[in-house]
Amino acid sequence: MTGTNDVGAAIEDGRTKRASAIREQRRGLILDAAVRVFSELGYHQARVADIIDAAGIARGTFYLYFESKNAIFVELLGELLTHLRDSVIGVDTSRGSPPVGEQLFLTVRGVLETLASNRALTTILIREAVGLDEETDRMLMGFYESLHLLLTESLERGQAIGLVRPLDVDIVASCVLGSVRQVLERELVQKSDEPMDLDKVAGEILAYNARGLMVGS
Repeated sequence: MTGTNDVGAAIEDGRTKRASAIREQRRGLILDAAVRVFSELGYHQARVADIIDAAGIARGTFYLYFESKNAIFVELLGELLTHLRDSVIGVDTSRGSPPVGEQLFLTVRGVLETLASNRALTTILIREAVGLDEETDRMLMGFYESLHLLLTESLERGQAIGLVRPLDVDIVASCVLGSVRQVLERELVQKSDEPMDLDKVAGEILAYNARGLMVGS
């Protein structure tokens, strides 16, 4: 009997795994369709019906996974913000570490690459996300505050080791975030049909924020 029970349990486990895989596949299908629809129509103009049509599913199937258009966007936004956080790497100043400038360049480029590969969501993030609802605002505020804190801490560490001049770290962190956001607005949103030159843009962002505009500065 034990052998029979083991076989039955294995069959049931296999069915459960297949069902779970199908659910995840269908969920991913809906999310992919939502990204396409948001990209083509914009968040505000997109309807649940548009996402259902793009995914090729029944309306009832959609509501098995998401309760609204906003629920999809919140999930997509959460994934993007997680990828962005993973792209931001602190500077290592220990002996044998790569030059600080090289580390900063790789971090900036990594952030840009993440955003460029999620262009549709980045466009919504920059142009439409603020004010969508309380949950989205809370997510964005928390994300921007975490970036601001990371920048202020990095500037303070830079001052402590003599790499950064005396300055107001809070104001300068805001300036850095603002300048990067404006670059993204132009390079990813306004130039939506053009590929971004990641190396060039990362280099210019870093040069501007690290050395300013004046020759010899």
